[in-house]
Amino acid sequence: MEGVNRLAAATSPYLLQHADNPVDWWEWCDEALAEARRRDVPVLLSVGYAACHWCHVMAHESFEDATTAAYMNDHFVNVKVDREERPDVDAVYMRATQAMSGHGGWPMTCVLTPDGEPFFAGTYFPPEPRGGHPAFTQVLQALSEAWAERRDEVLTVGRDVVAHLRETTEPAGDRLGTADLDAAATALAGQFDDDAAGFGASPKFPPSMVLEFLLRHADRTGSASSIAMVERTAEAMARGGLYDQLAGGFARYSVDRFWRVPHFEKMLYDNAQLVRVYLHLWRATGSPLAERVVRETADFLLTELRTAEGGFASALDADSDGHEGTFYVWNPDQLLKTLGAADGAWATELLQVSATGTFERGFSTLQLPTDPDDPERWDRVRARLLAARSTRTRPDRDDKVVAAWNGLAVSALAEAGVLLDVPEYVDAAVVAAELLATVHTAGGYLLRTSRDGVAGPHAGVLEDHGAVAEAYLVLLGVTGDLRWWQRAEPLLDRVLTDFADPSGGFFDTAEDDLVVRPRDTSDNAYPSGTSAAAAALLTAAAVTGEQRWREGAESALTAAAEVARHAPRFAGQTLAVAEAAVAGPLEVAVVGPAGARDELHRAARRLTSPGAVVVAADAGLELPLFAGRPAAGGTPTAYVCRDFVCSLPVTEPDALTTGS
Repeated sequence: MEGVNRLAAATSPYLLQHADNPVDWWEWCDEALAEARRRDVPVLLSVGYAACHWCHVMAHESFEDATTAAYMNDHFVNVKVDREERPDVDAVYMRATQAMSGHGGWPMTCVLTPDGEPFFAGTYFPPEPRGGHPAFTQVLQALSEAWAERRDEVLTVGRDVVAHLRETTEPAGDRLGTADLDAAATALAGQFDDDAAGFGASPKFPPSMVLEFLLRHADRTGSASSIAMVERTAEAMARGGLYDQLAGGFARYSVDRFWRVPHFEKMLYDNAQLVRVYLHLWRATGSPLAERVVRETADFLLTELRTAEGGFASALDADSDGHEGTFYVWNPDQLLKTLGAADGAWATELLQVSATGTFERGFSTLQLPTDPDDPERWDRVRARLLAARSTRTRPDRDDKVVAAWNGLAVSALAEAGVLLDVPEYVDAAVVAAELLATVHTAGGYLLRTSRDGVAGPHAGVLEDHGAVAEAYLVLLGVTGDLRWWQRAEPLLDRVLTDFADPSGGFFDTAEDDLVVRPRDTSDNAYPSGTSAAAAALLTAAAVTGEQRWREGAESALTAAAEVARHAPRFAGQTLAVAEAAVAGPLEVAVVGPAGARDELHRAARRLTSPGAVVVAADAGLELPLFAGRPAAGGTPTAYVCRDFVCSLPVTEPDALTTGS
């Protein structure tokens, strides 16, 4: 087709954004490397994602420029990768970028030998020299000349970088114990921002997994410090500009310490994890703010991110009408015009909108530092502002469905649906999980992405298997439908057989087909493959009593132990799963027919014991957790167990809540 390149056939929205570039892009594949060998030119690898602001900037400045594209086509084989679709490729070359340049980020620009060995790496490059950075065309020319004139030197650099990556492995750790978990909580307290909440300096990202760990630590120890860090951070995020005060949902991160001004892209993985964290905070404290945020953010997932097929899209972009945040920000004049003088003045003060602006160009983000003194007035004002905002140009949506992130959403919505008694959330979780079990599953293998109901070609990585298996296990517990265990078990079997590292822990890929087989145990924006697998394996052990699942979970936790000890901010999920392992976790079987068992089921899910595994089903469910555990006298009955040793059965919800 005239005017398009190979990316026109891609399933990734990010790749499709580049389909009309004059650059002769390839997707990552063996054929692209073979073409580089045939032509005797290096590979230019460009990695980004659809909601990445600077990726768009570099595309507009360089990849859409005919002169730049012609030079790229003449001197390189050009490969474009969506990091969300190929996290394995991204992980390998991001490590190389960090090793070679001292920093990383997206867009990521690497230049490789035809064997895939990186000999140059960087991030964004401007179209002309700027701020001490060379122009992109200068970089291209220098690299092409080096390839032509100093080939031996270039090949040596590539081999050395790969050797470094292969040698840079995380040291084996010892099993995490209570002393390690207490030390991690103490270290986090030392990094806590007493003025603004959260951890460290700006930019600040929602520390979802760290907050989950601290909730579990507080439950085990009664630590006032741990619960206070959760409460203060959750409130600061929910009241600041990071949170959409009109429609719910969190932006990617705050550019300032105080959570006022976000980078406006909204990611599925953030919002899915935050639904669960705020739900667990509400469960532990009864916070009305936490409950409100759960409901609003879950509604945001269903309203803004749900696809026609019932899955959840990856992200909403930050930009519209050529500027970041345009859809979300306001100035006083806009509020007065929309609301009238009285309500406009009231909203301007309530939402911290100023004439100078808290953002750019005189605009402000909306903040809600205190609850409105007139809730009914706020409901009316909010509805009118939403109606006015709906006429603005909406940010683009990356409607690619990512297996792991949909797993996170399924788990959060299913649990929230039971605890808050919102069946719509459970129904949405089931539909999304059915999409994963059908479209994303082929020949027993899990596939990473789909779009418009069509699966992409790329295999699921470890995080996909862990998060999707965990989602299936949550649905097993919520619905009592054995099919969800039957779908989770083969995924976990594959984790133990295809992803296991003989030296302990797990690789992130089932195949060893890159220059380095990725294996990263750190938790960043979402759980690492290792910690996602640990959570699912521990849950599987709780419902079956099978030792192989428990041993797999312990292997994963041990592999990530050194990161947890030395950098707990980057091991939140590992630490949370370790708390569950220390607690047992509790195994709770709620036995009885649907409808009749609902209140007892809800009470069981109110238990705050770290990582408690709750399964509610009819008597006789063919799982070891239900063996020999009837409904007493035909009345719905709960059995609270640890290592399959149970306390006396309970039939009253209040007794279950207070008696465990």
